[in-house]
Amino acid sequence: MFWYQQGLCILPVSLIVFSSATFIINYIIAVWRHDVDVILPYISDTAVSPPESCLFGLMTFISACAGVSTMYAMYKYMAKLGEDTGTISTCCNKSAFGLGLISCLGMCIVATFQETAVASVHLIGALLFFICGVFYIGAETYLSYRSSPYGTSLFICHTRLAISVIASVFFIPTVVCKFLEKDPFLQKTSAACEWIVAFSFISFFYTYIHDFKRFTLKVRTVCGTET
Repeated sequence: MFWYQQGLCILPVSLIVFSSATFIINYIIAVWRHDVDVILPYISDTAVSPPESCLFGLMTFISACAGVSTMYAMYKYMAKLGEDTGTISTCCNKSAFGLGLISCLGMCIVATFQETAVASVHLIGALLFFICGVFYIGAETYLSYRSSPYGTSLFICHTRLAISVIASVFFIPTVVCKFLEKDPFLQKTSAACEWIVAFSFISFFYTYIHDFKRFTLKVRTVCGTET
């Protein structure tokens, strides 16, 4: 059995592959078609014109579905650890999952409403994605420490903490410089920070592979009986 066939590894692996491909492939196409600058365009700018916009929308939706599936599996895993060890707060676990769902919704909004078409809705989607995404990985990092050593190793916990700090730190200039983007330098700074935050999220889910090797989920069907 290959490592990616163990447990539910296929979920975070699919999320990582599709998310990375969404950003990289659209960037390559947009640069090849001369739709964006080669150096540090905004992620959304790589998906303004077709065919990039069509591909970006499709791949982002697939990534969002993979994200929801991965987050749900982690939620159930933490819930089980909470039942067995009593170290996981049910409220915190549910809150983390809820933040993850909102972040995935923000991804879909960003992909559906292009910045050049409906700028205000696009901005709302981007804020939902980044803000809830930052809080989600922060909450999952906290839960990781709470579940250690039953859930994961301290090394993975420390790695998740480092990624969470990077995402949080670089999110601030992403937003601040965005609203001051009349200055070309600030615009490039905002775009660079946006790319760093996006790939911080992807790196965070890479750490899930270690956990997802250890468990599986089963579906139980219950049929009601007539009275």
